[in-house]
Amino acid sequence: MPDTSVISTFAPAAVRQGAVTANSLSELGEGDFLRLLTVQLQQQDPFEPVDNSQMLAQMAQFTSLASATKSNDTLQQISDKLDALIAAQTLPTP
Repeated sequence: MPDTSVISTFAPAAVRQGAVTANSLSELGEGDFLRLLTVQLQQQDPFEPVDNSQMLAQMAQFTSLASATKSNDTLQQISDKLDALIAAQTLPTP
C-alpha cells in the first residue's frame, strides 16, 4: 500500500487542507514532480521499498508529460508565427 504521508509532508498547507482548486493543481510543473519523487524516495520504508515497476511507471509518466509539454510549446510557437505571417500578408500595401 502506497505511503500517502509523502504528499502530506511535501504539499503546501493549502493542498493538505483541500483549499486548492483543480486549476492550480493543473499548474504543477516538472520541478514539483521531481520534488515529490525525491521526497517519496527519501520517505519510503527501506524494508519495503517502492516496486520497480511502479517507479518506472512514474518515470514514464514524467517523461511523457515533459515530451507533451515541449510539443505543446513548439506548436504554440509555430501557431504564433503563422498568425504573424497571416497578419503581415493581410496588411494593405501603399
